[in-house]
Amino acid sequence: MSEQPLIIENLNFKYKTRPEPALENISLELKQGELLLIAGSSGCGKTTLARCINGLIPRSYRGERTGRVLLHGREVADLQIPEMAQVVGTLLQDPERQIVASNVFNEIAFGPENLGLPRNEILSRVDQALKRLKLEYLRERETFNLSGGEKQKVALAGVLTMNPSILLLDEPLASLDPASAHEALQVFRSLADEGKTVILVEHRVEDAILANPDRMLYMEDGKIKYLGPIKNLPPEIDHTKVKLPAPWVVQRVKALDIKATEPPKPNPSPKSEPLVVFENVDFRYDEEYPLILQNVNLEIYPGDLIAVLGPNGAGKSTLVKHAIGLLKPTKGRVLIEGQDTRKMSVAQIARMLGYVFQSPTHMLYAPTVREELEFGPKNLEFDPALIPTFVRESLSTVNLEGLEEYPPLGLSFGQQKRTTIAAVLAMRSKILIMDEPTAGQDFANYTHFMNTLCDTSVGKESVLSAHFASTLFITHDVDLAVTYANRVLLFGDKHIIADGKPQDVLKDEEMLLKYRVRPTSLLRLNLELLPKSGRFLPAESLAAYAK
Repeated sequence: MSEQPLIIENLNFKYKTRPEPALENISLELKQGELLLIAGSSGCGKTTLARCINGLIPRSYRGERTGRVLLHGREVADLQIPEMAQVVGTLLQDPERQIVASNVFNEIAFGPENLGLPRNEILSRVDQALKRLKLEYLRERETFNLSGGEKQKVALAGVLTMNPSILLLDEPLASLDPASAHEALQVFRSLADEGKTVILVEHRVEDAILANPDRMLYMEDGKIKYLGPIKNLPPEIDHTKVKLPAPWVVQRVKALDIKATEPPKPNPSPKSEPLVVFENVDFRYDEEYPLILQNVNLEIYPGDLIAVLGPNGAGKSTLVKHAIGLLKPTKGRVLIEGQDTRKMSVAQIARMLGYVFQSPTHMLYAPTVREELEFGPKNLEFDPALIPTFVRESLSTVNLEGLEEYPPLGLSFGQQKRTTIAAVLAMRSKILIMDEPTAGQDFANYTHFMNTLCDTSVGKESVLSAHFASTLFITHDVDLAVTYANRVLLFGDKHIIADGKPQDVLKDEEMLLKYRVRPTSLLRLNLELLPKSGRFLPAESLAAYAK
């Protein structure tokens, strides 16, 4: 194999289904043992570039490609698929699309088995991958019952067993709890140090720089805006488009003398009757399985904007699936406006609770984005005259105008995720529940839709207060809880560990670390400046209080 694992020369690509070019004049070279971080807003061309490197373009995606992509001196288009699989190992954004086997061992062994390797070699590779990623405890588990984060780790283990020379990781941190993300980044760095070429496509730049990337490639509109080291914040990188360490943002805001506006203080709503009540809820999938929820008690009130934090596999998604009636308690009961979910139909619950799944592929099916958004309101028999307005407002909230006639499954993962959120917004349920709403989202888009949802500027109702009595989101993004939530639930050990205001729950670092929640630079800066600011704020707003 040649010295240079990857050479890209004057690469351009336009999808057959899209009018605008996805990539323009991309040129770069990667050395053996180099770790490259690729960042940029959703739809900027990161995933398309990844598809050009791993051969999905031109094999699986049609369009016009010019320029060259060379892997160890050979053009990608000329390599056979089995050859490609041993040169480039790809971890997809959505692990649901990657997992094919019914249990973990078979999933991780799938690649080497397809290469026809000897059984002893396969067993050795599987054991090494499980050990490296600390997944021995999952070895005999069924993949169906894994959490999103556990599936992400298993998919990564499957890539490692192929022993490729180039690792292409597309949003590998999206479903991981903060501690797992930190461990994964250490693995990526060690793989590069051992001679692998690692390409890390990631929105979470603040987290990704902990892997000490050799260089960063920053893209906008299909073009390279910056390629170089990231010891500090290069001026070409827009701090509003990617998530950067809070001190860097404060420094940039001060340097540019940007007048930061503070988000309005939410008015505490008077205590009224709870909308949702969990009473001593236990849950297990079957008698032979251990309990996933144990003695859970919870009340959700009008005006609550709740962030649910906790480790992968703790049962957070299981908790909310009880609220929407997809699961029924093994013991105890769940009440929605006083009614037991066991006695309610799915349609009745859908009018009350709108649920955005963790994986968008679990929700998307329609030929166009517009039809996807019309489906829920039509099924709930809304006035047909109102549906176009609901669709338009929902698309605007999640910044998807102009994509109404696009096929949802042809969009980027981040755009798919926003389509699912818009589909639930259009249904106007009383309570909005989102599972990992920011997974696959660039900072600009998630800031836009969260600000639009929560904005209560003078004389203005927010989308949430206008259409939803309360909102609950499961997230591994601590900064989402810091910036937007008025209540934080820390979930672990099968029940709720802590429940309260963000500044009360998130100040206990020892407790957070115990449940795999790592404090971020924004949380630390907020805690430091709390005596001056009086509440948690986004990084740009903290510039007014920082020295």
